[in-house]
Amino acid sequence: MIFEEKTLESEYVYKGRIINLRRDKVTVRNGQSVREVIEHSGGAVIMALKPDGKILMERQFRKPVDKVIFEAPAGKIDKGESPAETALRELREETGYSAADIRLLTSTYTSVGFSDEILYIYLCTDLTKGQTDFDENEAIDLEEHHIMDLYEMAVLGEIEDAKTQIGIFMVKALIDKGELADYLI
Repeated sequence: MIFEEKTLESEYVYKGRIINLRRDKVTVRNGQSVREVIEHSGGAVIMALKPDGKILMERQFRKPVDKVIFEAPAGKIDKGESPAETALRELREETGYSAADIRLLTSTYTSVGFSDEILYIYLCTDLTKGQTDFDENEAIDLEEHHIMDLYEMAVLGEIEDAKTQIGIFMVKALIDKGELADYLI
């Protein structure tokens, strides 16, 4: 039987622009314990698929891991914004493209052991090129890679970012099911 923890006390240790850190005293099977929880507004991930089978990707330095990460475009959900609105906004800002078609592929919790962050992964198609509008603190290199090459890179462990791996596997699954046959050029 699964034991559901109940919160006895809760206090904020830190409140920031992107995350909050909360300390909860909870009931556990044999008494009480403390849980440290990161609160996050969630985010949207964009698998922007072009008619030639290429997906828009980016490289940017990520301070938490102190290196450049190869990843799909993504961004945090702003207050009052739906995940789909976030995906379309981030697609435009980070790649310069807009999408006429957007489809939710899946949602995923990033790390349920300490965070409530949820990411919504979208497939965006019927793309139209425009101008990027990076945030003032963003330095992003844009690239395009064929989905089959990205799949191979993910399988070989050459893509370290989990949200990107999931997005690639989801798109590849749709291709395998014949739902994206027009993108296998």
